Amino acid sequence: MIRQVTRVAILGAESTGKSTLAAELAQRYHSLWVPEYLREFVETEQRVPYETDQLRIARSQMARENAAAAQVRGFLFCDTTPFMTAIYSGVYWGRVNPALAALDRHYDYAVTLVAAPDLPWVADGLQRESEAVRQQVHQALLDKLDRRAIAFTLLTGNLEQRVAQAEAILESFQTAPG
Repeated sequence: MIRQVTRVAILGAESTGKSTLAAELAQRYHSLWVPEYLREFVETEQRVPYETDQLRIARSQMARENAAAAQVRGFLFCDTTPFMTAIYSGVYWGRVNPALAALDRHYDYAVTLVAAPDLPWVADGLQRESEAVRQQVHQALLDKLDRRAIAFTLLTGNLEQRVAQAEAILESFQTAPG
C-alpha cells in the first residue's frame, strides 16, 4: 500500500517550543510526530553529546522519522532534523562530519516551520545551554536556510498563535494545485 506522507520539519534553537508545537499539530491533524531524539540521548547518556555522537544522533532521528512515515498518511511532524544537528555541530565544533553533512544535504521536507526564540528561555537540565547560545543557533539556522534557498515560515508568539500560523501554511499546502 502506497502512503502519501507530507513531512513537516519543525526547526528552531533550544527552548523555542518545537516539541509542544509538534505534538499539538499532530493531535489537530490526527497524525504522528517524531520527537527529538537528542532529548532521549541526553537523558539516557546523562551527558551532552560529543562531536563524535552527532552522526549517530542524526541517523537515529532519521530512522525514527522513516519508521513513523511508514505508519502515517498526511502530515508527519518532525521535531528537528539532521539539518539542525549539522547546525549545532557547526556552532559547537566549527565543522560538520562529512557523513552528517550528507544527511543534512538530503533535505526532503515539503514544509519547513521555524520556531522563533521569542518565548522565555527555560533551563532543561543538560540539554539547554543559554539564551546567548539560543540566539546564536537561531541566527545560524536562518543563515543556512537562506544559503540553501529553503522556503520557511517563522512562527512567533504563544502556542495558540504559532498553531494558527502553522495551520494557515498547512491549509494552503493542502489546497495548492499539483
